[in-house]
Amino acid sequence: MIEGIISAILAGLLLGLYALPEKYTKGFEYENTWGLFFLITMFIVPLISSYILLDGLKIFALIESQTLIKMGVASLLWGIGIIMWGKAINHIGLSLGFSIFIGTLILIGSLIPWFIDSTGGFGMNFPSFKVLSTILCGLVVVLFGVVFNGRAGILREKDDEPSGDAKGSMASGIMIAVIGGVLATAFSYANTIGKESFIHAALACNLPAWKASIGVMNVIYVSGGCAALFYFFSTLTAQKRWGHFRSENIRINTLLILVMSAFNYIASVTFSYAASALGPEAGGTVGYAIFNAMSVLTATVAGLIVGEWRKASSKAKKFLYIGLLGMIIGIVIISIGNGLR
Repeated sequence: MIEGIISAILAGLLLGLYALPEKYTKGFEYENTWGLFFLITMFIVPLISSYILLDGLKIFALIESQTLIKMGVASLLWGIGIIMWGKAINHIGLSLGFSIFIGTLILIGSLIPWFIDSTGGFGMNFPSFKVLSTILCGLVVVLFGVVFNGRAGILREKDDEPSGDAKGSMASGIMIAVIGGVLATAFSYANTIGKESFIHAALACNLPAWKASIGVMNVIYVSGGCAALFYFFSTLTAQKRWGHFRSENIRINTLLILVMSAFNYIASVTFSYAASALGPEAGGTVGYAIFNAMSVLTATVAGLIVGEWRKASSKAKKFLYIGLLGMIIGIVIISIGNGLR
């Protein structure tokens, strides 16, 4: 139990910090930094990890093509959502971009399993009234937190730009984070229809059941990476920013982006292990709460440390803190609801 809790805390810490190195790249535009990040994270890291953690690619040959196709299509939408997440972080900062995106993801993603079965078909699958009402209460509290975070962002922008010249910037960034969060819930769909098949395949390959999540994640990453690759190739070409890769800072920038990729991927793998170590019940409740709450808390604190809120008024910070507290309480309530099943 202790091992699982520590792993969930570590996973949340890593995910909350993964985008921080982006702030220290020099001579790169948004498209350069995130384009290279997606290339490494979505293709290079999953392929290497498959050979190391899954003993090669044989597990994927045991999955029905229909399942892989459904996962792939959903993952393309997830990939677009993750692109928008990176854009939101670049646009409105680590703390807001992270909390609003994750909050939206939790709001919508928690509902998807109620309407999707393990084959990917649509159908009502509501839990008992006690579970349903508890989870819905948690979602309302999370929504409360997201709204307060959004308000904090608007107030922060007014403090940064008293003249109102950049009024649309924060609103646009918040909208990007929300839409990205909605699209990224396709991860939940892909995971729902792929998890059972990958568990059977993992056991057939004499792998521990928790490694099935790595197989699922790799399909999602590679498929979503196709959307990212197309987007960044197009924008780098259209805006003529390929030349930035010849920057004198290319080595340190690449190192920073490698750290981003490592933190992002290791966070996912570590949470998969944490959920397994905590057991089928606690993994989806205690582990879920610790992982998400820790990631949002870490990203917010990191944003404060690097000065994103340096010019913000006490009122803006108050909205941020209330929103953050609301999200964490909501996540805990949702986890309690899941534990009542």
